[in-house]
Amino acid sequence: MENKIRVFSGNSNPALAEKICASLKVPLGTAKVKNFSDGEIMVEIGENVRGRDIYVVQSTCFPTNNNLMELLIMMDALKRASAATITAVIPYYGYARQDRKVAPRTPITSKLVADLITTAGADRVVTIDLHAGQIQGFFNIPVDNLYAAPVMLEHLKKRFPHNDAVMVSPDAGGTERARAFAKRLGCTLAVIDKRRTGPNVAEVMHLIGDVKGKAAIILDDMIDTAGTLTQAARALKEHGAMSIYACATHGVLSGPAIDRINESPIEEVLITDTIPLGDKAEKTAKVKVLTVAELLAEAIRRIHEDESVSSLFV
Repeated sequence: MENKIRVFSGNSNPALAEKICASLKVPLGTAKVKNFSDGEIMVEIGENVRGRDIYVVQSTCFPTNNNLMELLIMMDALKRASAATITAVIPYYGYARQDRKVAPRTPITSKLVADLITTAGADRVVTIDLHAGQIQGFFNIPVDNLYAAPVMLEHLKKRFPHNDAVMVSPDAGGTERARAFAKRLGCTLAVIDKRRTGPNVAEVMHLIGDVKGKAAIILDDMIDTAGTLTQAARALKEHGAMSIYACATHGVLSGPAIDRINESPIEEVLITDTIPLGDKAEKTAKVKVLTVAELLAEAIRRIHEDESVSSLFV
């Protein structure tokens, strides 16, 4: 593997890339990613990649457009350097929420980004917990949409060994995900009926299920401004939840998210390192981060050795 495989990283999440390399026991590839004075991105690959299988680790998180362009330019550089295959490892796929037309004359940006990634030279995409599963169909190349569930469930089973917890979906759309977690934890399920009044604005209506006297665990795929999350937490508190926790794969944590979490009744927010924490988030004791490096490293190993990746999807 060491002679054939190379892992490169952009600037979005180098710490995760280093953990993946440590797990695979391969060195992190040498690449310079810098900006010209006018903001243009320049990439220079610092080693021979001819005939090698390349894995580029880059989350397209904030600053989204910069990180996306870094990924595209790096793949183009690798393609022109005669890499055998290029796999875009995108732990967090930006623009995933724009996966359909929600109003007249609006774009489907997820599809546009998929086309850009393919055109730039990707032969395969590996990602984690896509906001909408149908985005896989936007690509004409293989897409492995892994789930962070095994990583989170391992932690939750240790934290809540008894059946005194209840998994809570913050909206109807996340019910299937919450049900799957509840089944594996052997606990009950509750759903919050939520109606949006505008972008990034949510209004909690009422709770379906019993949370009284239990540890309520709110489950979502991402936490952005934390408006939905904190409103859900207050609703759970009003319905008698003994303690409130939250877990999500992607901690976007933009805008007032950290302030809202600190002021909420939530005791702990569990996220993964698909997106690196900002300075403000690192300082709050309420946020705990689990790593998905082992999961991604195992996926890379299996892809490289032509083994099945499907067992990682559960």
